Amino acid sequence: MAKIIFTIICLAVASSAHAKSSIFKCTKDNKIVFSQHSCPTEFRQHKIEYQLGITTETDSDKRIETQDPLQALLNKKTISKERLLQLLDSEVYRLRQENSYYEILRASELQKLERNRYWQKKEKTDPKYLESLDEMNQHFDQLVTANAGAIDVLIARKQLIEEEAAKAN
Repeated sequence: MAKIIFTIICLAVASSAHAKSSIFKCTKDNKIVFSQHSCPTEFRQHKIEYQLGITTETDSDKRIETQDPLQALLNKKTISKERLLQLLDSEVYRLRQENSYYEILRASELQKLERNRYWQKKEKTDPKYLESLDEMNQHFDQLVTANAGAIDVLIARKQLIEEEAAKAN
């Protein structure tokens, strides 16, 4: 399961990094964290850039101010309405894809729980099994709900922009 989650995180980082073309590798002691934003001050920072299939890693402890992509979309200060609508659509699509990945992970986790239950010769009514199942479902439900909320906000914003554009014409 850890390999699956790691793979999905890597794919998410790679896909978001591809769009943004750089990510940060934050290192503290033996802990390594990848981020789209500048690392906290207690971490050492390496900037990883992707361009035309070439990866470049630079040791850059200089902090870079980054803006949350969702906030940039919602603020619409520096992009045209057409581009903003396109970005909103792509973010909604990405969030929906992420929700479908969560459902795939949920199914995989369910299979893992079922295998463990089977090999431990426990019934489907076993309290530990039911507790694990409930925890897993709550976790994935929270992730899907968070994305659904973001999708609703983005769609509402898109409709507002489209209405403003219609009034202007």
